Amino acid sequence: MSNSQLLDWAAPEALPVHVSFIMDGNGRWAKRKGDERTTGHRAGSDTVQRIVRESRKLGIKHVTLYTFSRENWSRPKKEVSFLFELLVSFLKKELPSMIEQDIKLNIFGEMSELPLAARTALQHAIKKTEKNTSMTLNLALNYSGRDEIIRAAKQLATDAISADEITEETFAARLYSSGVPDPDLMIRTSGEVRLSNFMLFQHAYSEMYFTETLWPDFSIEEFHDVLKAYTARERRFGKTGDQLNND
Repeated sequence: MSNSQLLDWAAPEALPVHVSFIMDGNGRWAKRKGDERTTGHRAGSDTVQRIVRESRKLGIKHVTLYTFSRENWSRPKKEVSFLFELLVSFLKKELPSMIEQDIKLNIFGEMSELPLAARTALQHAIKKTEKNTSMTLNLALNYSGRDEIIRAAKQLATDAISADEITEETFAARLYSSGVPDPDLMIRTSGEVRLSNFMLFQHAYSEMYFTETLWPDFSIEEFHDVLKAYTARERRFGKTGDQLNND
């Protein structure tokens, strides 16, 4: 399905402004092929490239990728090292394209705890893309949804905010995602049906789509199918369908 065909059934304003992804299944994909997990991560990186570029073409303003959780540090050291080497390689390869496509890079998570090479590559890419406005690519790196909430609560206490001044807005302003709209749509691959500590506050009213497809096999065609399904859903935000129709 081409982009023009997609927009035949989905006006740009009907598409989600912000899509988040839990990119699951790289290891299982590699195991099914008799390869090492690193092969799956490399294939998953190619899927990231395709989905980000397609999102930019479609006019989706924000894409957030659950790239590395705080819990992922417990994986074998060899795999963790490879993941950060792959991240550095991906940034070096994709930075020129991100600049050309006017994509801004943003990070959700504690960068200070990342390996030096990864921090250096990230800081360079962030600086080079900071003035881009067509799309923002958020990488959730060394990220934990619960830790993010605790961090925001501590910041509220440090800022001496009174109880009456604590609102969803003042709380959200202290999250990593401050200034970024909540995800309209969350997509998780590989058949797992859970959030896995990912943007717990921000996903409160997100539409969710779970697919058995492993992340390396998640295609542009399936992405289009998910978006088509999203446009057919009625987002009520606590209201009834009749109330929405009368608004």
